[in-house]
Amino acid sequence: MQITRRELAAALTSGAALAQTAPINPATSDEALKAAQERLRANSRRLAQDEVPMSTEPAFQFKA
Repeated sequence: MQITRRELAAALTSGAALAQTAPINPATSDEALKAAQERLRANSRRLAQDEVPMSTEPAFQFKA
């Protein structure tokens, strides 16, 4: 599967937009921590579904 940088950016931003549409108001700090961990796990699972080949060029350059 070939994916362009624009498609990858669109996929990542759409996930972030979905995460922002349902705000969670935890009552305690423990609930806030658990909610944050679950969001992290959900985002990690979503990113793991997309394979990006090593030959994919990054959108930036490192300069020494």
